[in-house]
Amino acid sequence: MSITLAVRPTIVDRVLPRGLATDVALILGGAALTALAAQVSIPTALGVPFTLQTFAVLVVAASLGSVRGALSMLVYAMVGVLGLPVFAEASHGLDVIFGATGGFIMGFIVAAAVIGRIAEGNFGGKILRYLSAATVGSFVIYLVGIPVLASVSQVDLLTATSWMIPFMIWDVVKAAAAGLALPGAWKLVDSLKK
Repeated sequence: MSITLAVRPTIVDRVLPRGLATDVALILGGAALTALAAQVSIPTALGVPFTLQTFAVLVVAASLGSVRGALSMLVYAMVGVLGLPVFAEASHGLDVIFGATGGFIMGFIVAAAVIGRIAEGNFGGKILRYLSAATVGSFVIYLVGIPVLASVSQVDLLTATSWMIPFMIWDVVKAAAAGLALPGAWKLVDSLKK
């Protein structure tokens, strides 16, 4: 079947054959990578660990594009809701989605669509574009997540935002890592294609 979910080619389309089966495999793989990254945690004094979850979202979205990236995060969220322990600290269920961190998980879907759309702009190995996409994606996650955190915690937006400052610093590091890693991947793909 020649149907593909890619709006415009991304890095994976330069390596893998295009088609529906490939798209499905990539979507499931992106969800699985995000689930694994969510389990890599660094304990904090805040009681909520730092994870590599958002790093996975940034990389998956930039690699798969807008539709596949967003679908991958949607699958990730749905699998967690259905009971598989894929969220941070092996949590799962509707209580997570409707809890303090649920907005961030929903933000992953929106951010993946935005980052993926930027990636479809064929920015190849341009580091600044990747860094910009990763930064915008991280911002989108907070834009969706913080209001939900504030609502669930019954605090104002400023208080909820102040709680997130340590995580924002960590996410700047993850965005930079993603922004620096992906251009290298493009160069590797281009060298293999020669």
